[in-house]
Amino acid sequence: MTDTVLYSTLFLTLLMIVGLVFFIRASTKDRIETLTLTRPVDSITLLQDLTKYFESRAYAVIAAEAESQRITLRGRVRPSLFLAGFLTLLAAVGALCFALVLANLWPAHGASFLGLLALSPLAGWFYWRGADRNEEICLEVRPDAGDSGLLESVLAKVAVTAHRDELIALEQGFDH
Repeated sequence: MTDTVLYSTLFLTLLMIVGLVFFIRASTKDRIETLTLTRPVDSITLLQDLTKYFESRAYAVIAAEAESQRITLRGRVRPSLFLAGFLTLLAAVGALCFALVLANLWPAHGASFLGLLALSPLAGWFYWRGADRNEEICLEVRPDAGDSGLLESVLAKVAVTAHRDELIALEQGFDH
């Protein structure tokens, strides 16, 4: 192979490694979002139902403010063994690609570059360490800004601030 091909392959492999590092870092990032639920019940009933729902998902109430109609729950997020293994596998494939490119560039040290594969379990360890954390969910009654009327008093509007995955599970599993 020509030097141009080897160095361009090295450049592309380095770009892949940068993308892989950012992907591994993003695996532990908090993705907090807010979802507003509107249901045809009173707000206290909806807050109680949401609290029961999240308590069934291993969250516990840590604060309740009656005047602001706000409830905060906390739960422990456990890391996924599958995701830790998957990230380790991706890091191993990335390290292998990088080692092969380096072995083609400098054949005299080719076998020593395979030592980069020993770094791949660090990706799983990084995820495991960062994903094991406490997570909070905030339930707050929102005042309705619509026209005042009979219908408004029966509609409850509650803002749920939580991790994106919890909000997806809430939308799929909360029946009220």
